Amino acid sequence: MKSSLVAVSAAVVVATLVTGLKDRAALQERFGLGPAGKPVPELMMMGRIKPADAPGGNSEFNAQLVADKIEAITSSPPPAPDTSAPDAAAQQPEVPPPVASQPAAPQTAAPPAPVTPPIVSEPPTPQQAAAPPPPAVDESALRYFASRGDKLRLQAEISRLQALYPNWVPPADPLAVPQNGDKQLEAMWQLYSDGRYAELRKAIADRQAADAGWQPPADLLDRLDVAEARARLINASDLKQFATVVDTAAATPSLLTCSEIDILWRVAEAFIRTERTQRGQDAYTYILKNCPNPAERQATVEKASTLLAYQPMQALLALERPASEGSSEFDAIRDNLARRFMAEGNDDPNLAIAPDYVARLEKLAATEGLASDALLLGWYQLRRNNDADAEKWFRAARAKQDSAAASQGLALALIARKAPQEAEEVMFRWRADSEDATSTYLAATANLMALQPPADLAEDVLHRVAAEVIARKYAPTAQQFGWYARSLNQFQTAARWFETALAWKPDDEPSAYGLVITREQLSDRKGVLDLQRAWAGRSTRITKLEDTSSLTPNAVATEKGTLAPQQPVQPTQSPRPTAAQPLPAEQGPAQQPEPEVAVGAARPSLQTVTVQRGPRQTRGCSTTIDAGQLSPADALSRGWCLMDINRPMEAISAFEAALQSPARKVREDAAYGQSLAYLRAGLSGNAAVAATKAPQNRQRAAELQVAILADRALSAFDAGRYRETLIYLDQRAQLQQERIDLMVLRGYCYLNLKMYGDATRIFEAAAATGSRDAARGLADVRNVTHPDVND
Repeated sequence: MKSSLVAVSAAVVVATLVTGLKDRAALQERFGLGPAGKPVPELMMMGRIKPADAPGGNSEFNAQLVADKIEAITSSPPPAPDTSAPDAAAQQPEVPPPVASQPAAPQTAAPPAPVTPPIVSEPPTPQQAAAPPPPAVDESALRYFASRGDKLRLQAEISRLQALYPNWVPPADPLAVPQNGDKQLEAMWQLYSDGRYAELRKAIADRQAADAGWQPPADLLDRLDVAEARARLINASDLKQFATVVDTAAATPSLLTCSEIDILWRVAEAFIRTERTQRGQDAYTYILKNCPNPAERQATVEKASTLLAYQPMQALLALERPASEGSSEFDAIRDNLARRFMAEGNDDPNLAIAPDYVARLEKLAATEGLASDALLLGWYQLRRNNDADAEKWFRAARAKQDSAAASQGLALALIARKAPQEAEEVMFRWRADSEDATSTYLAATANLMALQPPADLAEDVLHRVAAEVIARKYAPTAQQFGWYARSLNQFQTAARWFETALAWKPDDEPSAYGLVITREQLSDRKGVLDLQRAWAGRSTRITKLEDTSSLTPNAVATEKGTLAPQQPVQPTQSPRPTAAQPLPAEQGPAQQPEPEVAVGAARPSLQTVTVQRGPRQTRGCSTTIDAGQLSPADALSRGWCLMDINRPMEAISAFEAALQSPARKVREDAAYGQSLAYLRAGLSGNAAVAATKAPQNRQRAAELQVAILADRALSAFDAGRYRETLIYLDQRAQLQQERIDLMVLRGYCYLNLKMYGDATRIFEAAAATGSRDAARGLADVRNVTHPDVND
């Protein structure tokens, strides 16, 4: 009886469990185990994943496994298979595989697998038999685009439907899908296709008013909502309303797909402009991970490089895919990327650019010979105190094109290696080009006058340095002029220079000390006492100054008169000297002292003046900004910077903003720069117009005219207008001697016009200079005139 009771109980338990297997969710609920599957991670915007918390416990309940164990215990053992039979294995019953949607749980809970964005999501695993039927797919838009033969929109619609309904299979021949029978609906789709969204809204409302039972397709309404959101987002982006861009994108996630690549670019920029750089980088990463179009991927990297810094860009470049024949997909833009990264390294001396980019730019500078590339390398090395390498590249840049930036960099490198005399010569021509150029020139003059032993300077050099120092009221060089005059025993001149320096910078203690010891040696006791009273409590060596009669020329300073020259600083504005503090004469240190003065003076042990190398004003143009928001002077600097990194179309806009300046010099430079930018872009007609926007001096006007005529000649030749080419070349030759390459161009014009004698004469003259192109031109003439002589 007892055994029968146990058997009945076991049978009841087995029946309950076996029945529960048919509804696993109910079984798990009965056992209080929660859902069988793991929580699905939450898919955030731009494909970012926010995984849910892992379920508690170390393992999950597997109802199938429990049922199998109970069945094995309660069932009678199966007969042993006859291994002697050849098909014994085939006669064994197969164990049904577990349902794909309910895999067996591992022993330990694993984190949720990442969920890919909608446009690239993997198809879901087959659902179990009890799964609900798939939702109906609204194919009305698909039928409309197919009927119109609009393959581009048709493919975009197929991609959208596949993203929304992963199990949906598009028709084998979408263009064969029959047209909609509803003519009014066809007209609505036409309005949508034409972008007439307001009219479409009205058409829907009118039909609903006329036919209360009609409802527009849900797909049409959804697409209309998305289209209007797209228009709002693009408008906000164009107006620089970046917060609105982000909000609109967040409210319309269906826009964030590879089929809307422009929207993704705008959202990425909006994130970065609103100081959410990581989110912007995530957007670019999403594109490079999921979007396959090569042109769009390359454009993504180019756009990102104008907004992201060097380190985030390396993370994006790591997503580069291999191309054909062992190359990489971004090889075509890697040269420009190297230039941008080096420009960023110029602005930040602590940024270490990968050696590959440095080597690439060095190769470009050697092969293409662009002055802008050599300038980038020069500033990069100078900012890292590699003065020898910097000097090499700045010299190369000046050899290609002597400019203020190249001369300034070379001067700084020369000052660093203690060659201020050459630095002054290099910068004198460009001393008034900009504030940076002026500061560099004045620093070179201070270092020049501070050389020990004193430099043997020519009269004209002393005159021009003195004139610039007086014009700029630069106290450091004026002070050095005082010490220089003392070294030549010109104490009256030294006193005047020290007085001038103090007039420009009243708190300049080294100048005050130089003046007090000079007055002492000139026996000007009243002047000494006046200085001591003025500096009481501020300078011990001035107030305790006693006898300086023991000082002799070139002697070492005494303990009571230790001389410490001042380092040059940025010039500051101060009142003009009064009548009691006269300016030095134009002859400066060449003025002789009074005959009765015979007391020597000590020359201080001076140090070389260094220049604080802050970021140049012309740098910092690697990002895209609206030049119209800058001041004319800043816009002008930005224009030249953009020309340095070979972005002429953006430079044109910057120069246009600078043309609004009230200063005539700024307008002249802006018109000149805009003309050069148009020429570099191959728009000689626009360059001629830009040159007239402000009057130019004779040298610049001639230079622009020569360049414009040469560009027009090349354009006419490319178009096959050879007589017109000769006219432009003749006009240019009246302004400047013809270059060898243009002589070759002239020769080919004659050849194409069948003027073989003139062509031969031109080619022979050019070939005499060693031109290979001219030699090839001679061979071409011979091939035409004497074909039987040539093989």
